[in-house]
Amino acid sequence: MGRIVIVAYQPKPGKGGELKALTRTHVARLKQEGLVTDMKPVLLETSNGTVIEIFEWLSAEAIQQAHQNKVVHQMWAEFDAVCTYVPLNTLGEAGNMFAEFTPI
Repeated sequence: MGRIVIVAYQPKPGKGGELKALTRTHVARLKQEGLVTDMKPVLLETSNGTVIEIFEWLSAEAIQQAHQNKVVHQMWAEFDAVCTYVPLNTLGEAGNMFAEFTPI
């Protein structure tokens, strides 16, 4: 059974464009490794520039396989260079009854 995840990436100073470019290729690269479903990812931006990504792993096992995959580790290093991960509940929009975001 698939596992849908929502992740928030706070860009490092001056790295917002690089982060958006990286998120546009993220799921396609995971797909090449056989780790995600065909679900089209949803990419959003908060009012402070945080990027939100929603996508679906193939399974809980696929998530574990990603932790052993050298290609995925390299991609995660690319993310680490341009952003930090932040909890969803720290986003200002998360406090609204209907959280609104800008599509990327």
